[in-house]
Amino acid sequence: MGFQSKARRCNAGNRGFTLIELLVVISMIAILVSIAVPMYNQSITRSREARLKQNLKTLNEAIDNYSLDKRKAPQSLDDLVPGYIKSIPDDITGSNTWVTEPEDSQDAWDPNQLGIGCVRSGSDEPSSDGEPYSSWKQWCPVVK
Repeated sequence: MGFQSKARRCNAGNRGFTLIELLVVISMIAILVSIAVPMYNQSITRSREARLKQNLKTLNEAIDNYSLDKRKAPQSLDDLVPGYIKSIPDDITGSNTWVTEPEDSQDAWDPNQLGIGCVRSGSDEPSSDGEPYSSWKQWCPVVK
């Protein structure tokens, strides 16, 4: 019986991890995290930019539809809310910082009362391609 209890004590001391093993595992986890975090941040940025593109397209299509239906451009984004969009979406900043551009006076429905011709982001933050979000105008429709 003395021999058996001595063997149990020796095996009991070998059950844990050594400091080197723990450092190796922690280092591997740190390397994986350092790879995953930038990829996660990049995917967050891409999803925010995709939402901004969709919001710009939706707002500019609503402006176009309003102008075609009413034969005049909307005077504010609030004019679109009752029948063309449910609510004004947030800009990429998370608030309502949209910048409206007036209609071209030569192509305006009513040259005496210019309305909104296009909307763009009010954010000057750089996008993933380096240009500011406020320069994204490719979704501006040609009204007439």
